[in-house]
Amino acid sequence: MPAIAKRKPSPTSTPMEFMNLPSEKVAGGHSTPQKRKLRSDSSPMRASPVSTPMKWTSPRRSVNASPNSPSFDVESTLCERRLKLQKPVVKNLFMVKPNWNPRDPEQSRAVKEALHVSTAPSVVVCREDEQKRVLEFCKSCMEEEKAGSLYVCGCPGTGKSLSMEKVKKQLAEWARETGLEEPDVLAINCTSLTNTSDVFNKILGKDHQPQKKSRNSTSALQLLQNSYSKKPNSAGKKMMLIIADELDYLITKDRAVLHDLFMLTTLPFSRCVLIGIANAIDLADRFLPRLQSLNCKPMVITFRAYSKDQIIKILQERLMALPYTVFQPQALELCARKVAAASGDMRKALCVCRSAIEMLDAELRESFNHLNSSSEETFFEQQILPQADCVKKPEIDVVRIDHMALALSKTFKSPVVDTIQSLPQHQQIILCSAVKLFRGGKKDSTVGELNKSYTDFCKSALIPAVGIFELSSMCRVLNDQGLLKIGQSREEKFKRVTLKVDEADIVFALQGIRFFRNSLQ
Repeated sequence: MPAIAKRKPSPTSTPMEFMNLPSEKVAGGHSTPQKRKLRSDSSPMRASPVSTPMKWTSPRRSVNASPNSPSFDVESTLCERRLKLQKPVVKNLFMVKPNWNPRDPEQSRAVKEALHVSTAPSVVVCREDEQKRVLEFCKSCMEEEKAGSLYVCGCPGTGKSLSMEKVKKQLAEWARETGLEEPDVLAINCTSLTNTSDVFNKILGKDHQPQKKSRNSTSALQLLQNSYSKKPNSAGKKMMLIIADELDYLITKDRAVLHDLFMLTTLPFSRCVLIGIANAIDLADRFLPRLQSLNCKPMVITFRAYSKDQIIKILQERLMALPYTVFQPQALELCARKVAAASGDMRKALCVCRSAIEMLDAELRESFNHLNSSSEETFFEQQILPQADCVKKPEIDVVRIDHMALALSKTFKSPVVDTIQSLPQHQQIILCSAVKLFRGGKKDSTVGELNKSYTDFCKSALIPAVGIFELSSMCRVLNDQGLLKIGQSREEKFKRVTLKVDEADIVFALQGIRFFRNSLQ
């Protein structure tokens, strides 16, 4: 390197190379030819303050004073580090919040209230598509000022009633924004009706006063039919949105009430938008056949059972409002998996979570009694190892996966489940056949229909089926165990059969067997 620095310039050298010779002396002979080329155009600015930091003598100085490392580069590096630290926050909300204190009565009350079935969440998640379809149906009826009927069906605990409450609010907001007149909303829970025909009195908005006792339900229906068959005197008559929950309670032997209710929307001057809610998927096909012949069959929207991911999302949405962590993520996932495999009932998942909190409370009470008996040892550990309490506290102050497993066992592992699991194979097949037979909304059936469902089940599982008399004998055994109820009839195939246990118990008891699990999904 010194030899290169001391050589004389050749005649062919450029003037810029001669200008670099003084900078070589200033640098103390440590400059290289590459550095002279990089600083060849900076000779006129030797005295400027920008050129002085070029004389670096140590790596520390070069980091602090390098012109190629401005302050904003350091700030951007710090921002990137902050973003890296914040990435787990986006993935898992539970890492940010501190653990809750289950001994605090206010916190315990807030958690149980957030997980209660009657607590309506601020946002109804995982049902956006169904809500949008219902809302668009109501909007089209209001814009065109015409009546219409809609049937909402699905398994229990799938958010049907909750979604309708959300649709009511959205429809009122839309009407105000567009300048349309808000509809009159009438929400009816059919289980609260003394008589099925009282639904027409509810629609009329008439109170059951003493002077109106002579007016029966038929006159109420006739008043509605007359009102919707004639052109109204006032042109500004409001639309009416009728939401009839638990619609299957209106099913009678002659099916007249249910049929007349939907027929109100087919009258020429009707302004009713009827939304019926029930669990049976094929209610419109079985109980309203005449509507289909008149091309007045209601539009059907099905709410499917919640999946594992949807249950986790709904639970997280409910717990997000709390400023502390209550559950381990693994515990919530276990609850979602078990409930989704059994029934997909969100109400059942909320019940399991509340039961898991009770398991934690029981453990804390037991731990408190144990700590009182060994207070001196605990005090010594806290003085010697102050970090020990920080390690143990998150494990005992949040609902862990073992708490959730106990709650699931308490909810699903009933004596009925043990009985079903100990049954012979063909009796288990009969119960599965009954579950599939009653899923359409039927409350009872006959031995002949159960035998057909049982035979189809055996064919799909490649298992030889027994005859109807042997099946009837096994049904009597299940009747003695309280799993089925068998009626009386002269012929075996006409005996009425009713399922006396919850469908979720049967599914939970047999989900460990593959062909049962596949057929019940």
